Amino acid sequence: MSRTEKATFAGGCFWCMVQPFDQEPGIIEVVSGYTGGHTENPSYREVCYGDTGHAEAVQITFEPDVFPYQKLLELYWQQIDPTDRKGQFHDRGDQYRTSIFYHNEEQKALAEASKKALEDSGRFRKPIVTPIVPAARFYPAEEVHQNYYRKDPRNYRMYRQNSGREDFIAKHWGIKKNKKQLKETLTPLQYTVTQKKGTEPPFQNAYWDNKRPGIYVDLVSGEPLFSTTDQYDAGCGWPSFTRPISTHRIVTVPDNSFQMLRNEVRSKLGDSHLGHVFPEPSVPTKLRFCINSAALRFIPKEDLDSEGYGEYSQLFDSET
Repeated sequence: MSRTEKATFAGGCFWCMVQPFDQEPGIIEVVSGYTGGHTENPSYREVCYGDTGHAEAVQITFEPDVFPYQKLLELYWQQIDPTDRKGQFHDRGDQYRTSIFYHNEEQKALAEASKKALEDSGRFRKPIVTPIVPAARFYPAEEVHQNYYRKDPRNYRMYRQNSGREDFIAKHWGIKKNKKQLKETLTPLQYTVTQKKGTEPPFQNAYWDNKRPGIYVDLVSGEPLFSTTDQYDAGCGWPSFTRPISTHRIVTVPDNSFQMLRNEVRSKLGDSHLGHVFPEPSVPTKLRFCINSAALRFIPKEDLDSEGYGEYSQLFDSET
């Protein structure tokens, strides 16, 4: 058994803080709960409408040798507004504050270094106010609040969007595209597919019949999107997958073009057109992600460490 650690983050509504971590390799469990206050065993109502001092938070059990704490911190900053002292997005009040609760001195040092790097980056014009404080007792929330993104995905997506969180993340963490530069760095086909919602020819693309193990990342942003562990031959002539590596890294959008009703698939931060997702009764997930090779960069399993995606090597452990 690999060693495990705990990480605890407050980032506003805990419904929105589970999915970003939940499907990453090396993540054992993500629990929604309350921490940082003075009331024992608080309820959701007491935290939201009372004076418990607690914040809504998530506690993550993870394997640091697979998904290091530094990676968790990078992912955490991308979910929040670290310049807001009084809540997060449309959720106002101290119970929705941001905080990093460190469990040991190493986590404290890494968190402080990560916060300073964010401050020095100039990404935000306002000061970074998220505190780094010792972990306190964590109280799991009621079952109805656990893994809410799975229990009620439609309401979850609406809540994230309507709260302002999605727009904030896109504005501050999305890739700022330079169309001229993209035209110079991408091939005409890659540009047409990723930026103009084009489609490459079937059976005449790089990865439709790829047999090498590895992962596919967004060509523009480098976001890890799909793995060959979920790739299969659907007979359509394009790379097909039963699921993405993490549903948090993609966005689906209704597409009514060509007098068809489809769901377009885009990368979250890169905002690249990737392809479409279709119902597929023959696979366990009941979904087929039909993706253009021209929107992807393939990283072979043996190159994951050198390319900075070493945590995804775990996806192929059963193959060795």
